[in-house]
Amino acid sequence: MLVIGTGAAGLRAAIAAHDAGGEVVVVGRRPRLDAHTVLASGGINAAIGTRDPEDSWQQHAADTLREGYWLGDPRIVETVCMEAPAAIAELDEWDCPFARTDDGQIDQRFFGAHRWRRTCFAGDYTGRAVLSTLSRQVDRRGITVVEDRYVSRLLVADGTCFGALAFDLHTGGQIAFVASAVVLCGGGHTRLWRRSSSRRDENFGEGIYLALDAGCALKDMELVQFHPTGMVAPEEVAGTLVTEAVRGEGGRLYNSLGERFMERYDAQRLELSTRDRVALANYTEIAEGRGGPHGGVFLDITHLGKERILERLPRMHRQFVEYQMIDISRDRMEVAPTAHYTMGGVVVDPDTHSTEVAGLYAAGECTAGLHGANRLGGNSLIETVVYGRRAGEAALKFAFSGDVALRPGAVIREAADELDERVRPGTELARQLQRNLRDLLWERCGVVRDEAGLDDGLRRLDDVRAAIADLDVRYSAEGWADLAQACDVRAGVALAEATLLGAKARRETRGCHNRSDHRALDPALTANHHVSLDKDGSLSTWFEPVQPVPHHLQPWLDESVTFDWSERLLE
Repeated sequence: MLVIGTGAAGLRAAIAAHDAGGEVVVVGRRPRLDAHTVLASGGINAAIGTRDPEDSWQQHAADTLREGYWLGDPRIVETVCMEAPAAIAELDEWDCPFARTDDGQIDQRFFGAHRWRRTCFAGDYTGRAVLSTLSRQVDRRGITVVEDRYVSRLLVADGTCFGALAFDLHTGGQIAFVASAVVLCGGGHTRLWRRSSSRRDENFGEGIYLALDAGCALKDMELVQFHPTGMVAPEEVAGTLVTEAVRGEGGRLYNSLGERFMERYDAQRLELSTRDRVALANYTEIAEGRGGPHGGVFLDITHLGKERILERLPRMHRQFVEYQMIDISRDRMEVAPTAHYTMGGVVVDPDTHSTEVAGLYAAGECTAGLHGANRLGGNSLIETVVYGRRAGEAALKFAFSGDVALRPGAVIREAADELDERVRPGTELARQLQRNLRDLLWERCGVVRDEAGLDDGLRRLDDVRAAIADLDVRYSAEGWADLAQACDVRAGVALAEATLLGAKARRETRGCHNRSDHRALDPALTANHHVSLDKDGSLSTWFEPVQPVPHHLQPWLDESVTFDWSERLLE
């Protein structure tokens, strides 16, 4: 079995398949201890009730569905929330360094829009802690991990995926990974925005595009979460995440007039409102002229004191010292919204996370279904381990079920020839096209959108697409970075189009999707926007209604949240 992606979803899938008796290879673009998972810093959700015994998996599911504005798949939501406690217990058994209460239980903190404290954490580096834990388990099992390889194409014959073609980022050497089943864990597409919490060479949507190109449908690509708090300076790190754990520990937002402005936007939950509301509030304060010198608002945690900050938020303290030479125990942070998480992605089966292509499974940020129109902080990490395990087990079962495997050399040669053809002299540089693409989406499909801007974005996208034909791709001091970037641009253009088309079709405001020309939520659009790739390279789009919420979750959805969040936070 082949796993594509060395983040938490990929490693958990590999562990599951290995433990079920499979021979597994994991291939990734980045070193496994530096996958995108390390940027998920604030926590991982599970209703284990160590701080609030009243919590339950049903309430977790209700919070996820409600705050996703009813666009999440109820079966996926229910599965993640029901299996989350066991997943946390497993990580704990594998010595994940979770923070502890005084009596030795796993500690939990508030994240925005959670009714109870259900976010387990390891300081403010939870993603790194989870990834390191899974990596140790991979090592103990002797699972093969191949790093620094860029997967350029999935290998498909007669509607069945039988592997992938990749190239070495240093030497350019091509390798065909042939497998009886494939699990795709390739991340999201948020690096397509100018300000993004993703890093330079990740999350261009290359994983999602592999599935689209192989014949899978995507959905909800327009539903992109803008995290409320990203750094604004210096420019080279603008967008770098300031974790929600800062607000979870009591951080307060102020504008340049000194007003704690969240009182105007959500007087009950304040800074612990949903991410979409806090992001829109920050955007509005900045747009209306109440921002700071670098175009942000101010996040203040100085009232906590340095000792608690170093205990609970050590990475944030170090991040601001390193980049801005400020001590957040004494100085406010200037922050602004940043593109953070792809809530849409590959359409998958709620139970197995299989795709429409036989033998191809997917897990993690590249998939759709859990988050709807607004992701709860802490839900991304738990999704990776719950569905990483399920996808790995299901893929191996598929692998064992076949008597004959079709692995035609012609398909491999075609993929290799396509890759070879991209290496040629030209007048356009991929880095410049990436910048053009990122500016386009930031300006025309950002926190607030309108039809005229989206139409202009689609026109500008045609210019980027046309320039791809004259890309200059050659070996350089950075190895074959040019070729990887050229592949990224191709993927990015396709996913940018899917995103713009979805944003145009969704003529309403719902969660992260704010249409200034359609400010109301439209009940008729309680549906998922789908995209597929036609043989001529064009995209077909359509809406499908969301599945109904099961009756047994209705009591938790009917309950109103009336307690004072600020008082609970002080406990």
